[in-house]
Amino acid sequence: ERFAPLVIPLFLTCKGLDGLSLTGKNFLAKTGPHKVKVIFFSKTGERASPFVRQISRNYWAYASFAFVLWREEESSIWWNTFEVESAPAIVFLKDPGVKPVVYYGSFNNSRLSEVMEQNKLQELPQLRSVTSMELGCDARGYSRAGSDTTIWYCVILAGRLSPELNKMRETIRRVQETLLSDDESNAADTDQSLSPAAVAFRNKRLTFAWLDGEAQDRYCSFYLFSETSFETCGARRDMSDVPRLFIVRYKRNTTEDEAKIERKPRNIWDAMQEQEVDPASQLVVRYNGSDEIPQIAKWVSEIIQDGDSKDLPFYRAKTPELVPEDSEPLLTRSAQSLFSKSIGMKQRIRNIMGQCYDYLGDPRIGPALLLAALMSFGTIWLMRGQQLAHPSQSGQPGPSANEDENRPARRKRAKKGSNEAGPPSITDEEPKDAYQMPLLDSDSD
Repeated sequence: ERFAPLVIPLFLTCKGLDGLSLTGKNFLAKTGPHKVKVIFFSKTGERASPFVRQISRNYWAYASFAFVLWREEESSIWWNTFEVESAPAIVFLKDPGVKPVVYYGSFNNSRLSEVMEQNKLQELPQLRSVTSMELGCDARGYSRAGSDTTIWYCVILAGRLSPELNKMRETIRRVQETLLSDDESNAADTDQSLSPAAVAFRNKRLTFAWLDGEAQDRYCSFYLFSETSFETCGARRDMSDVPRLFIVRYKRNTTEDEAKIERKPRNIWDAMQEQEVDPASQLVVRYNGSDEIPQIAKWVSEIIQDGDSKDLPFYRAKTPELVPEDSEPLLTRSAQSLFSKSIGMKQRIRNIMGQCYDYLGDPRIGPALLLAALMSFGTIWLMRGQQLAHPSQSGQPGPSANEDENRPARRKRAKKGSNEAGPPSITDEEPKDAYQMPLLDSDSD
C-alpha cells in the first residue's frame, strides 16, 4: 500500500477475495459522516496530478479523497462494492444506502471541477457551518433563490448518528423526490395539496437538510427546546435516539434593510449593536405526525401555504453558531481564512464582549477582585516597610549619598578658583637689561 503526500491521503488496494484491505476499510469507516467520499480508480497507480491536488485542497471541507489501483482480477469485488466496471473512473459515495455516483474516463482540470461542484454535497445536504449560507438555512443570509426573496423555508431533520436517523434521512429524500415528480407531472395528475411545496422547491425557496444533533447541541436545542429534546440533541444519555423534523420560516424586512444601509453608525459600538440579532425573522414549527412520506409532504405544503398567505408575527432572535466539524489543514490555511465564513470579525468581537459581560455579572467577581486588591496593597506595604527598615545592606553610602557629599566640595573649589589670579604671562614681568626707547618728536628732523 502506497501513501500519497499532502491532501490525497492513501491508496486503497484489494487483497484477494476477502474484500478491501485494512487501509480501505479505515478510509470508509473513519471518514467523517459530513464528508463525501471521492475515490479515483487508476490502472497505472500513479500519484495524484497537480490539478487533482488543487481540487482536493479546494474541497477539503466537503470531501475526502483516495486512490485505487485497478486490477482485472479484482474487478468483481469493485463492482460488488462500488459498481465500478473499469478504470479510469471516479466514484462519489454520499448518504448511507444511496447508490454510488460513477464517472468514467479521464478528467482535465475544468471537467473535474465541474463534477466536484455537482457532487460536493450529499443527496440530503447536511446543515453545517460551511453549508448554511449556501443552503439558505441561515438567518444572517438569504434564500437560494436570491437576495430579493422575502420569505423562504428550510426543513431540518435533527438527530444523533444512528440507524433511526439514517432511516429518516431516506424518508426525507423520498419526500424530495415526491415534490420533484409532482412539480414535473401534468397539472391534471398532480395533487393540489402538494402544489405550494412543489413550487417552492422548484423555485429554490424550500430546502431540505439534516443536522447532527450531537455535534450541534446548542443549535439543535435552540430549535427543539422541550423536555424530550435530550433524545435528539446533545450526547447520548441512553439507548433512545429519536430524530425530529421541524421547518423554519425565514422572512426579511426589506424596508429595515434599506434603512440600515442609509443610516451610518457613529462608532464601532453602534455598528455591533445594530447586528445584535439576526436580520431575518424566524418562525419554527415542529412535526408531530407519522413517518409516512405523503403525510410529511402534505404537512410541509400546508406550512408553506400558511406562511405565504397569512400575516404572521415578525420575530427575530440570535441563533447560536454552528460548530465546525473539523479544523482547516495548516497547509491550506491562508491569511484570508483566519476567520470562518459564517463567523466574521464583528461577531467574534461581540462574542468576546458578551463573555466579559457574563463574567461581570457573576456575583463571585466582586469578592475575587477585592481579595486581589487587598493582596496587592499588602505586598506593596510590606516591601516599603522592608526598604525603610534596611536602607542599605552593605553599610556603605549609596551613590546618592556620595553625590550629596561631593556637591558642596565642588562648589567650594569652583569659588576658590574664581578668586585666585591666573598664571603669569610672558608680558607681565619686565627683563633686567631692558631699555626704554624714547619717542622722538616728529619736528626733530
